[in-house]
Amino acid sequence: MRRRLLGPQNRHLWFWIFVGPFAAGLGLFTYVPLLWSVWLSFFDARNTVTPDRFVGFGNYAEILGDRAFTSSLGVFAVFSLFIVPATYALSLALALMVNRLRFAQAFFRSVFFLPTACSYVVAATIWKLSVFNGVRFGLANTVLGWFGADGIAWLSTTRPPWYWLVLVTVRLWLQAGFYMVILLAGLQRIPRTVYEAAAVDGARPGWQTFRHLTFPLLRATSVAVVLLLVINAFQAFDEFYNLLSTARGYPPYARPPLVYLYYVALGQGQDLGLGSAGAVVLALLIAVVTVVQARWFGLGRKEE
Repeated sequence: MRRRLLGPQNRHLWFWIFVGPFAAGLGLFTYVPLLWSVWLSFFDARNTVTPDRFVGFGNYAEILGDRAFTSSLGVFAVFSLFIVPATYALSLALALMVNRLRFAQAFFRSVFFLPTACSYVVAATIWKLSVFNGVRFGLANTVLGWFGADGIAWLSTTRPPWYWLVLVTVRLWLQAGFYMVILLAGLQRIPRTVYEAAAVDGARPGWQTFRHLTFPLLRATSVAVVLLLVINAFQAFDEFYNLLSTARGYPPYARPPLVYLYYVALGQGQDLGLGSAGAVVLALLIAVVTVVQARWFGLGRKEE
């Protein structure tokens, strides 16, 4: 019996010694709060996490009928429309350049990947106070001054909405290197013999080879990257909150779902039941969008 529990050479014991703490932390700090949030969504939980008044699907009906919540989904749609193709294009361009290097490839891979280690809060603070702060000594306005242009209030609510440039560039800088590494791994999986055979058949290097050879063979990796980008866009919070929040509150014109739910659950009303219902709706929406995208792109389908 003891041998069955511990396994040969105590492999079962060592497995749980290494995996046990991680599994316990994952369950305690991830799955328990998730289940607790689903449970709260069916109760009137204002200023408490131990409610006693059951409301059923009342919170779900209220959150789905809230124009502020639906408009926050529109903000996400605009943000993803900018950030998903921009990040993919930049990451792919960086991966292609690094892949063509014959020396110092590891150095440049590390340099482009390094911003991924930076905190979103720190990056948003730098963007707000040093790069796009809207005063004459900000980096962006200093560069504009070199060309004789007037400074811009980048985070102002006036038209045009320059704040979108700030929001997109900070996330682009933070995550492009991460997806570059994924696409670079996909590029390096393409056999060199494929390019040699294409060259023998008369394929010209450059755009022709990329369009008809590299890009199709990179399809599975590209689909995975796009799926991850859309999911991460749904989870946008730090840059929006830290760049656009003011002492007077948060402006409604650029409020993604997580920022809206943050103010619902932890704002003045502290309606944890309504916020939990919104979180469940958002999670289900992410799952549906991910499945639809995966089916549309044919993720997991065998190549013929």
